[in-house]
Amino acid sequence: VQLQASGGGLVQRGGSLRPSCVASGLMFDDYDIGWFRQAPGKEREFVAAIRWRGGNTYYADSVKGRFTISRDNAKKMVFLQMNSLKLEDTAVYYCAVLRFWGATAPTAADHWGQGTLVTVSS
Repeated sequence: VQLQASGGGLVQRGGSLRPSCVASGLMFDDYDIGWFRQAPGKEREFVAAIRWRGGNTYYADSVKGRFTISRDNAKKMVFLQMNSLKLEDTAVYYCAVLRFWGATAPTAADHWGQGTLVTVSS
């Protein structure tokens, strides 16, 4: 079981990016997926989550209204549309499988893959 994030990059403050996450080795549409991020020198933190069925979502307060999580179960992919990016959004972004709906702690997620670096410049 593996999740792989990609689609990060360098973007100016106020810009947009849309990282994606692709899964392999699991029945993707049975799992709730979360995005997390880790900035340099900081702990990993929750960003957004999406339900395996129905598309229900929840977000960290810091990204609410700016980020949108979505999924394509047929393609086993999850996306994170990031708009109005701020300098403080600079981090490595990871996707993972949530152990339960409502989880926000990184310890409540599994199947971490390599992340994708998002750098917001001024």
